[in-house]
Amino acid sequence: MKKVVLPSGDNVPALGQGTWHLGDDKAARAEEIATLRLGLDLGIALIDTAEMYGEGKAEELVGEAIAGRREEAFLVSKVYPHNATRKGAVAACERSLKRLRTDRIDLYLLHWRGSVPLAETVEAFVSLHKAGKIRHYGVSNLDLDDMKQLWSVPGGNGVDTDQLLYNLVRRGLEWDLLPWLRRRRIPVMAYSPLEQAKLVRNPKLAGFARDHGMTPAQAALAWLLAKDDIIAIPKTASRERLKENFGALDRPLTKEQLVELDRLFPPPKAPVSLEML
Repeated sequence: MKKVVLPSGDNVPALGQGTWHLGDDKAARAEEIATLRLGLDLGIALIDTAEMYGEGKAEELVGEAIAGRREEAFLVSKVYPHNATRKGAVAACERSLKRLRTDRIDLYLLHWRGSVPLAETVEAFVSLHKAGKIRHYGVSNLDLDDMKQLWSVPGGNGVDTDQLLYNLVRRGLEWDLLPWLRRRRIPVMAYSPLEQAKLVRNPKLAGFARDHGMTPAQAALAWLLAKDDIIAIPKTASRERLKENFGALDRPLTKEQLVELDRLFPPPKAPVSLEML
């Protein structure tokens, strides 16, 4: 399994599993749990979730899926902005730990920028880290101005990722945010790498994938996996789809293929406001 190095020095899988909307449908629960467990079998140790997803239902599902296999998993969860106060983040983390059935979260993120001062959130994260409740901390959906503010507060330069919407049709962050992060060796965790499955139906990507002997999903993921500092976290509730996603690791793109994808899905030519889903 390809790895990405965090600023703290830990290596994490470059391909993970997202859990947005998992746990919402009771009829799908067994397959969702089986899919998460198959991911662990394949070495896809990173599982991304959040207290927001189903108001804790996704975390509960993850907790059930990793029961007896906690040491195999690298757990990422996120705190609501309105809970990200000094006391609120600690309480939210404790609730997440209970739902996840664990004593620690490997990477704990601020889900997006809210009204709570960043310095206060970081103070809570540092406290949780010292207490052993979280191993690393980071942010999600923070743009360049937010990151510059974060970097200026005590402990703000200790973030291990900025989780962002990033895929072939959402490349705006390449203009300024991604270079800024790269200069500080902060990897991006790319959520919705398949654009909520819309990319798999994109005619241009379908043609590229057909010409190069892969599926559209594999092509979209392989484009992200070609970068040394990007972690892709596609969400799927299907074991067959998970195996298809995993196949992207066996289909590294050539320089010529990357140039072709740049032609089909051009990088930004001007600043673009940060996009979110």
